[in-house]
Amino acid sequence: MNAEALYKVSRDDFGGSPSDENAANHRPQGRAPASIGLWVFMGVVTSLFALFLTAYALRMDSPDWHRIGLPWQVWLSTALLGAGSVAMAVSSRAAGRGEMAVARQALRLGGLGAAGFVASQLWAWQALGAMQVMPAGNPAGSFFYLLTAMHGLHVLGGLAGWGFAMSSRGSGEAAVLRMRLCARYWHFLLAVWVVLLAALGWLTPELVRYICGTA
Repeated sequence: MNAEALYKVSRDDFGGSPSDENAANHRPQGRAPASIGLWVFMGVVTSLFALFLTAYALRMDSPDWHRIGLPWQVWLSTALLGAGSVAMAVSSRAAGRGEMAVARQALRLGGLGAAGFVASQLWAWQALGAMQVMPAGNPAGSFFYLLTAMHGLHVLGGLAGWGFAMSSRGSGEAAVLRMRLCARYWHFLLAVWVVLLAALGWLTPELVRYICGTA
């Protein structure tokens, strides 16, 4: 048996081919420890924001509560974070297909969207300060700064993970998994932001009393 035949037999015996091996390299493990850890972390963060929103709703019924108008920069923030989430979804899908050049480009755009979100939030704070809405003095203003600051910190934490994913130059399973985790976390950040924005913009004491059955 010559060398070529021996190679063919060995390859067939082990049920593999170069194309199969390449496909396996792009198939991330759905139950990897990092994936499970991210789900647990998002659960903890969800509980944390739920507690803050509960305190926010209960505080609204106080006599010193004065509702504030949301600066227009929050809509810019929403658009930037939404665009970043879409880019991350494109990155995750492209990585799953093995199109790593497209995946990294979309990943880069997703990170830029999140960085723009943080910058626009700082701009919103500056606009509120110009309107004399400070962290102290009005509970509504205090909660706006608190909730948006907490969310911004989690976005910054996501950018740290994004930087780690961007530094990965490989095209194997680990690189694909990092991109998928980034996409999942960005979708989570967008969902949390939408809930916060709805509470800050449209939740009223009357609605809280109706929900609690005390109206």
